[in-house]
Amino acid sequence: MLPRSGDVLHVTRAASVQFLKPIMFRVIRVLDWPTYDGWMWLEGYELNAAGDAVSRRSIYVQAAGLRQLRVAAQPRQRAVPVRPRRPVVRTPARVG
Repeated sequence: MLPRSGDVLHVTRAASVQFLKPIMFRVIRVLDWPTYDGWMWLEGYELNAAGDAVSRRSIYVQAAGLRQLRVAAQPRQRAVPVRPRRPVVRTPARVG
């Protein structure tokens, strides 16, 4: 599973031995730093029980050990079509 921005994950010892006490984690982004196969760096916020961000962290975890609690909302489609912009008419400026 490759997390996306906005996903909320339950990170336990299955993801990395550093998480003896499990945490909830909201993903900001997946960092493209070099890692071992199956591992990844995530940047995001550790959440408290109420779902509020308590600290910003970068964590190194195994993708197979992550459990997704909440999926990020899909980007909304624009209700109004975008009109093409009119080209700007440029004329020479008079100097002097």
